[in-house]
Amino acid sequence: MRRLTGKTIALAGQRKSEELAKLVENLGGKALIRPAQGTVFLDDSNVEKEIKALVTGDFDWLIFTTGIGTDKLYQTATNMGLEKEFVAALHKAKIAARGYKTVNVLKKLGIKPDVRDDDGSTAGLVRELKAHSLNGCRVALQLHGDPAPFLIEHLEEEQAEYREILPYKHIPPKQEVMKQLVEEILEGQLDAVNFTSTPQARFLMAYAKEQGLEKEVLQAFDNDVIAVSVGKVTAQALREVGITRMVVPEEERMGSAIIALVHYFQEKETETENHG
Repeated sequence: MRRLTGKTIALAGQRKSEELAKLVENLGGKALIRPAQGTVFLDDSNVEKEIKALVTGDFDWLIFTTGIGTDKLYQTATNMGLEKEFVAALHKAKIAARGYKTVNVLKKLGIKPDVRDDDGSTAGLVRELKAHSLNGCRVALQLHGDPAPFLIEHLEEEQAEYREILPYKHIPPKQEVMKQLVEEILEGQLDAVNFTSTPQARFLMAYAKEQGLEKEVLQAFDNDVIAVSVGKVTAQALREVGITRMVVPEEERMGSAIIALVHYFQEKETETENHG
């Protein structure tokens, strides 16, 4: 198995980047850590205000979009001595959840969602929500460090009254890291860029656009550099910014994405040999 020998992979995620770099190197490749996503800030005072709103707000629907965000809300409620009230508010409302991690966190709290996505994506959650009327409902929407235009649009169409709850948020990455990554993409120094969350795709292409290099970067992804997505949600974000040629693993795990990349390069080499 030729694996990743001779290949250079940029890792756009910060979380577990050391472990992923080690995996790439063990497979014979070269890993470059290029975090295209800033630190996630968890502002307790802001979250405490949201917990009070959740507990007293008498919401008809609670929509949870990430496991880490759902867990953060529960942990904050516990620290405030409001865990019973928080869980009671969840039992009282109808619950919609996106992603298996979110469902698992809710399960630990004894909550089974009334609605969940059909494919792990926000679009999948909106599809399933369409079977329910949210007209005039009070909805609390837990966001995942980013706005959720799909969900917001649906809530507005349904004329629901909604409150956005943001337990954590992403900040832009360092400019010098973005400059380096864009240069490496355009100079043909990379064989692949590995994306592990949606903001990475958006921050990268926003930087390229600011520099007037959007067209060139998209062209590089079309021809020379393959994008690797950890799963469907990140793949959707890549498509939204114009990156369409990508490797997506069956199992949404960081390690699985690197193994899927190995298979991609192997298939490509086999094709070249057959045509040669």
